[in-house]
Order: sequence, then structure tokens, then C-alpha cells
Amino acid sequence: MTRLAACEPDDARWVSALKEAGLPACTRDARCFALPEGEGFGAIEGDGPDRLLRSIVVPLAWQGRGIGTSLVTALSDEARNSGVERLWLLTTGAADFFARHGWVVADRAAAPEAIRTSEQFTTLCPASATLMMRDLRR
Repeated sequence: MTRLAACEPDDARWVSALKEAGLPACTRDARCFALPEGEGFGAIEGDGPDRLLRSIVVPLAWQGRGIGTSLVTALSDEARNSGVERLWLLTTGAADFFARHGWVVADRAAAPEAIRTSEQFTTLCPASATLMMRDLRR
């Protein structure tokens, strides 16, 4: 099982990896996590049964080792253990990766209010970003 450690959204390693990948920074109200050696980062944002998976990144030096899969699995487990029923995400280039790991494309109009009103949904990601969902109750 992959161990996650809480981290700050302004962790220098994470900020650097996000910039390198061209991804937006994590918001302060998200629960942020890092893998032990800084080989991957991610966050879970929001409250209630529907939450947003945010700012998933594996620095270039660590890519190609299955770390992304381990990271997304660990974050999904963390969310499930916190009572989250569904995780949502927006992506402009990784839909195939997430689909291979049980995520399904969702209609943006059908997103719950908590997701539709998030900064990522309204401002940070373009309207062309793919909305995906994973039901954690299964």
C-alpha cells in the first residue's frame, strides 16, 4: 500500500512539478498529499460526498514507474476512508490514463453543485476539459 503524507500546497517540490507539467496550483482549502520521496503529489478538495481530485502530478524524474497509478489509488483510498462517495476530476490530457483506472467521463451539466461551483470547474480549467468521475462506493 502506498503511503501518503500530508503536505502544504506551497511545498517547493510540488510547485516545481506543477509548473513543469503546466498544471494549476492547489488551493489552500484542499487536503494536500505527497508520496514519501516527493515522487508524486495530489489533493482532495471539498466537503461532503462529492469531492474533487486536484493537482495530480508525478515529476518527470519519477515518471514511467507506475507511480501515477499508485498515487491515484492511494488518494482514492484516502477519500473513501474519509467518507467520500464520488471523486471528480477535470483533465485536458490524461482522460485515457484515468479511464484505465476506473474513471468514467461525465456530462459537465450533470456535475453536482459542489463540483460545478469549484474554482477548478469555473475558472482554472477550460470548458473543453473532460470531466470524469469515480464512484468509491463500489
